[in-house]
Amino acid sequence: MTDDETFGSLAGQLLVAMPQMRDPRFARTIIYMVAHTEDGAMGLVLNRILGSITFPDLLQQLNIGVTDAAHNIHVHFGGPVETGRGFVLHSTEYYQGATLRVDDRVSLTATVDILRDMATGAGPRHCMLALGYAGWGPGQLEDELQRNGWLHVGADENLIFGSDLDGKWEQAIAKIGIDFTMLSSEVGHA
Repeated sequence: MTDDETFGSLAGQLLVAMPQMRDPRFARTIIYMVAHTEDGAMGLVLNRILGSITFPDLLQQLNIGVTDAAHNIHVHFGGPVETGRGFVLHSTEYYQGATLRVDDRVSLTATVDILRDMATGAGPRHCMLALGYAGWGPGQLEDELQRNGWLHVGADENLIFGSDLDGKWEQAIAKIGIDFTMLSSEVGHA
């Protein structure tokens, strides 16, 4: 058993914001957890698109040629931390030296090389590009879970990479068999 398994790591799982989430950056979001240890946690919001920049815009800023493949990729709001930094959550058949394998289905790469490959259609089979990430310090996420701010649910390919952004939150809630209209903001109450 690894330290993460002993600790109860949520890496590779989804966090689903409870309906009463007051922080507008996270209201009705689902977050794919990339890392979760006793030292803190990191995840990427899966269901928010940035309206301020497109993938072709980003490629031009990085002096990378824009191809037709680039027009089909959206830039997501990954979270409020380091919003100028890009992260690509992707299927595991794509790998380079800087790739972090989260589990047997999902990896994370944060290099310009993956953006070049995506722009030419040579990138991963499934991918999600995000600027910024959601981060928690030691014990912070555990406290938010204890205060009923988040639910966690197993991740699946459709929730991670699917294009129905508006429906992902409801799909994640439904996956655990809960009627979200019955959820309470009070710990210990239904």
